[in-house]
Amino acid sequence: MAELLMLGQRLRHFRVAKGLTLDQLGGRVGIAPSQLSMIENGRREPRLSVLEQLAAALDVRLADLLDETPPTERAALEVELERLQQGPLYRQLGLPDIRVTRSMPQETLEALVGLHRELARRSRDAIATPEEARRANTELREHMRGEDNHIAEIEEIASRMLRDVGHTTGALTHRSVSVMAERLGFELIYVSTLPHSTRSVTDLEHGRIYLPPASIPGGHGLRSMALQAMAHRVLEHSEPADYAEFLRQRLEINYFAAACLMPLEQSVTFLKARRQHRDIAVEDFRDAFGVTHEAAALRFTNLATTHLGMTVHFLRAGDDGAVYKAYENDGLRLPVDVTGSTEGQFVCRHWAARRAFDRTTRTTEFYQYTDTPEGTFWDSAQIGSASTGEFSITVGVPFADAKWFRGRETTVREVSRCPDVSCCKRPPAQLAERWKGKAWSSAKLHAHILSPLPSGTFPGVDDQELYEFLEAHAPR
Repeated sequence: MAELLMLGQRLRHFRVAKGLTLDQLGGRVGIAPSQLSMIENGRREPRLSVLEQLAAALDVRLADLLDETPPTERAALEVELERLQQGPLYRQLGLPDIRVTRSMPQETLEALVGLHRELARRSRDAIATPEEARRANTELREHMRGEDNHIAEIEEIASRMLRDVGHTTGALTHRSVSVMAERLGFELIYVSTLPHSTRSVTDLEHGRIYLPPASIPGGHGLRSMALQAMAHRVLEHSEPADYAEFLRQRLEINYFAAACLMPLEQSVTFLKARRQHRDIAVEDFRDAFGVTHEAAALRFTNLATTHLGMTVHFLRAGDDGAVYKAYENDGLRLPVDVTGSTEGQFVCRHWAARRAFDRTTRTTEFYQYTDTPEGTFWDSAQIGSASTGEFSITVGVPFADAKWFRGRETTVREVSRCPDVSCCKRPPAQLAERWKGKAWSSAKLHAHILSPLPSGTFPGVDDQELYEFLEAHAPR
């Protein structure tokens, strides 16, 4: 429908520019004025032969008629209004369509389109609830599980862009990232005044990507943020229509950044060599490419099943056991709520993700076997810290694949009966009898429970602050 509207707008634009009436143009090509009017109003799809005759009569190329660019600002507004009126959001209101006439003032048209845009924005805000976020996140995790956490299309794009800048081995340098940006028409600029609601800002008009001056040690932070900002353009993202699309875009830009920082061919070659020596270790993978432990662990899940033939699981958990990120395709039973969401749930006290916090020395990975109702799993866990506190990063595999990893000889072994509540969620009867009614604790409120969504307007950016920032930093 939108394509026909744009075709009609362009046809009318060229006809009026030639000073022709419907009767005159119809006479030149043998079409009744009423039929021509229906084409211009987007209510009839003309045959290709008719379009060729119209283009010849107007002395323009056929490509000019088929171009999807609005010929005028008013034409763009008319097409957008028609598209919005045909959308499900407006249809649900049961209101009549407004027919745009040539006599309708431009201000009226702008007001109508503006009202529709605001209606759509408020609708998006309304559905961006914690429940919607958990549902969308669960669906996305299940989708990626079906894909073995691997996105071949993004791998191909990242590999091509790395070849174009001559990157063949070792850690990706800041210089290479800058060259990649330049090839896309962007300059990387580091400022200390980014809007509080943003990680980076892309100025499409002037070809600039603004980044913060600070970085995670090793430079991974700035490289990753720059690559993520570029990914929106490379992957042809548009403004997300709902929270599910917002999450999908976040996953894709993170995947693109990881595929650039840890290129497919180099990563698979490295991991296969370590497997041959039965010495796979996330910490070695991390150090080989100069990234964070979490980035290396997540990247391993992208490659393990598709290229190494292993099923895996991944967890990022707080020091209290609350799950922040999780993935599995190896049968490990993740903790979930009634909706199937795992974020915010608590992992078993006997899992490596929590046992790793018990160690005094945390500079190296912690290894453990865990017997569960679903089988025995081997895990490697590493402790990290952030402004919100400590967390653990865990990568694990079924017992049969432990033979490929460093740390397989560990004698640490735990038994988990979760989700049986008697495993670690219900106190032993003797303790319960001893202390029931004799103790009181003040519970800690977890920040992630109240902030699973971006704050403010969807998807979390303060437009006024953003635009003021861009205006202040735009080249003069």
